[in-house]
Amino acid sequence: MSNILEKAVSKTRLRLVPFMLILYVLAFLDRANIGFAKSAYQLDTGLSNEAFALGAGIFFVAYAFLGAPANLLMRKFGARYWIGGTTLVWGLLSAAMAYADSEWKFLTVRVLLGMAEAGFFPGMIYLTSQWFPQKHRAGIMGLFYMGAPLALTFGSPLSGALLEMHGFLDHPGWYWMFIIEGILAVIAGVVTFIYLDDKISNARFLNEDEKQALQEKLSSEESVKTTSKIIDAISNVTVWHLAIIYMIIQISVYGLIFFLPTQVAQLMGTTVGFKASLVAAIPWIAALFGTYFIPRYSDKVGERRNIAAITLLVAGLGIGISALASPIIAIIALCFAAIGFIAVQPVFWTIPTNLLSGAALAAGIGFINMFGAFGGFFAPIIRVKAETLFDNNIAGLLTLAVITIVGTITIFMLKQTNKNS
Repeated sequence: MSNILEKAVSKTRLRLVPFMLILYVLAFLDRANIGFAKSAYQLDTGLSNEAFALGAGIFFVAYAFLGAPANLLMRKFGARYWIGGTTLVWGLLSAAMAYADSEWKFLTVRVLLGMAEAGFFPGMIYLTSQWFPQKHRAGIMGLFYMGAPLALTFGSPLSGALLEMHGFLDHPGWYWMFIIEGILAVIAGVVTFIYLDDKISNARFLNEDEKQALQEKLSSEESVKTTSKIIDAISNVTVWHLAIIYMIIQISVYGLIFFLPTQVAQLMGTTVGFKASLVAAIPWIAALFGTYFIPRYSDKVGERRNIAAITLLVAGLGIGISALASPIIAIIALCFAAIGFIAVQPVFWTIPTNLLSGAALAAGIGFINMFGAFGGFFAPIIRVKAETLFDNNIAGLLTLAVITIVGTITIFMLKQTNKNS
């Protein structure tokens, strides 16, 4: 039976992970591309730095509150229709950013985009728990999380190149960036309706023995989990602890991502464009390697908490050094920061999926992701406020570094009862 199970896991990995990865690339690109458009977009629309920070963060407000309900709806209606519809709608809204040429339009579209994307990421985490046994999940999530650095590795030059289309058909470059990247997501949403299977019993790529072996393994793991009721998940102290940790991680992530193209351009003494976007892609190339190897190592040794904490510590140190060092050292430090705050996340998500089951898992993932969304909301605001308060451009980065290191300590405070927790 073990050989059949391994074949089932291998087939499922081959079927689902590349597709999940492509969707995440598009989601992350549509979420973060506002950072590439920042300078030109603000110049053309007259948007202030404060309004930009609010718009970058306000995405996460609707995203935060709708994550848990969206996951429960996906559990009810099935992944194919829910994820396909979500992807289709967020693609249309991302393209609509091309017409957000005033502050109120910008803020409105960012709120709607947050609502549309709310069900996607927690849905992917939940989907992973429904298809892969526990011992494989960090590695699987690591492959999925490679979507973020891939989006920023290839998306940086793509977005930079699209910005160079300024003036084509009398439209600015950011117009074409939003339109083209949004259309890609719309196409992916349509494909999802055709490609994705809702559950193991409907899997077209597994034979009956493989379906049975995989379902029995997952059922046996579900039976030993401690929490299956929604109310128990929300009232669980460890779930709240995890939620706070994830919020800190996301402050680290988005406090850097939204401003990275501009930061790199300043280090190079140039403006954001194709050349600067190529250099901005370097940290994400480094993150690809870290996100592949660190979660796989975590699966191999069965260790979660300590690996997550050390990985996040690397991120905090990298962010801090990037604020203080010379341009070359700063780029190297940003590489370590990207490795840290991307690679920590797939390891982190194995902890709640090992603790919760059923509806509690769907709700718990949404609840933890809600706090992460608040981290995304506060990140650009914290950075801009710190820079304004201290009248210093590096104050924002140093503040992010301190918060990230606090997150490391918070992870170490998690109770570790066994090697798989």
